Amino acid sequence: MRFENENEVLATVRASAGRRILGLGALGLLGVLLIYISLFHPPALGWRVFLLLMGIGALWGADLMRRATASAVELTPLGLRDADGTVIAPVEEIEAIDRGFFAFKPSNGFLLKTKAAQPGIWRPGLWWRTGRRIGVGGMTPGYQSKVMAEIIAAMLLERGSDG
Repeated sequence: MRFENENEVLATVRASAGRRILGLGALGLLGVLLIYISLFHPPALGWRVFLLLMGIGALWGADLMRRATASAVELTPLGLRDADGTVIAPVEEIEAIDRGFFAFKPSNGFLLKTKAAQPGIWRPGLWWRTGRRIGVGGMTPGYQSKVMAEIIAAMLLERGSDG
């Protein structure tokens, strides 16, 4: 595949509004309930501290997820990137794609394997990267992830036939 514009966005994956509301609401509600139980129905001191910390952690996770799912994952001829500009994986580094039913991948998403390990990063509900593995999906609609995965597979297939 030859592209005229290297910054052209070929496919976009973003969190759907309904899943975003449901996920953030559930995690936020969990945090509020844990804090409420620790403060107003106090168990033993150790459990109180544990519930308070878990509640704060759930609220922190909900905020992290809120910020992450406000962005999107974009595929360009140069590679996969976050809409905020973070490069997830250059196309030449992608070695394989796994969309299988039993793959350790995010919900409604796919898994990429790169040639070299990269620093770990996690954008809850959208994508994660650890070592040589990259997972895209989570709160995303399946059709968007499927289109992106198909384009990546075609790019890998063409690259394989070229050399």
